[in-house]
Amino acid sequence: MGTALVLEGGGYRGVFTAGVLDVLMERGVYDFESVWGVSAGALAATSFLSHQIGRTIRIMLSFRDDRRLMSFFSLATTGSIVGGDFLYHTVQDELDPCDIETFNANKTRMFAVASDIELGLARYFEVRSLPDDVDMIRASSSLPLVSTPVEIDGRLYLDGGTANSVPLEMALGLAEVEGVEDYEPAERAIVVLTRQRDYVKSKKLESAALFSRRYNDYPQYAEALRTRAERYMAQRERIWELERSGKALVVMPQKPVTVAPNEHSGGPLLDLYLQGRHEAEARFDEIASFI
Repeated sequence: MGTALVLEGGGYRGVFTAGVLDVLMERGVYDFESVWGVSAGALAATSFLSHQIGRTIRIMLSFRDDRRLMSFFSLATTGSIVGGDFLYHTVQDELDPCDIETFNANKTRMFAVASDIELGLARYFEVRSLPDDVDMIRASSSLPLVSTPVEIDGRLYLDGGTANSVPLEMALGLAEVEGVEDYEPAERAIVVLTRQRDYVKSKKLESAALFSRRYNDYPQYAEALRTRAERYMAQRERIWELERSGKALVVMPQKPVTVAPNEHSGGPLLDLYLQGRHEAEARFDEIASFI
């Protein structure tokens, strides 16, 4: 009955999460029973569990202009705006390799959230070993409309945020966790969000995906896209309720985030990373006491 760590996605907004996690690692804070990552949050979780300080922000800054990472060139040549082979193999294995020995030896359980496009529901993959389970992280980060679905065990998956952007209730055992075996719910959770408290979600990306008619053969997933904004805002209200009850400690930006999901300018990325560091440092005693 320990503490879970729940990490929201958001593309390059994940540099805020990177800043928070780097401070925790620098202070030696690894005392989590489980880590739940969605999209960019799953990528950040990987470096956290491999104990590699600075790796997430280093990758985002170093390769932000590389058209193999996130670009329309990648979309045209691979079918996905994020170059999966480049990010999950070339970078992961060669250019800025993950310390897979440390990751695989870590006893903290990691879950990557993806959306089953046939059912329109969230699937919670347990990432037990790298590189064997890297496609689970890849599925979690594959954005609708601009990504090819990732096939795992005969089923197709896309970005976890469509079905569940912040799996706090799953981490606390307040909702069913599909596909997870022998999970003992955490007593409390630290939640890292990548938007400020008063953020209101638009329907821009989801509306574009629906307008494309690409998912007409997957009506359940299309419905998940159609209702995502409303479900996300309701989910945030439940997060605030759990925060007030003492079950969750929420770390988030204090001002509106202007970094785009596919941001290529180094200045805004570094600034948002430093905001994450500042929040973690300013609230470190509160975080340590909560854990």
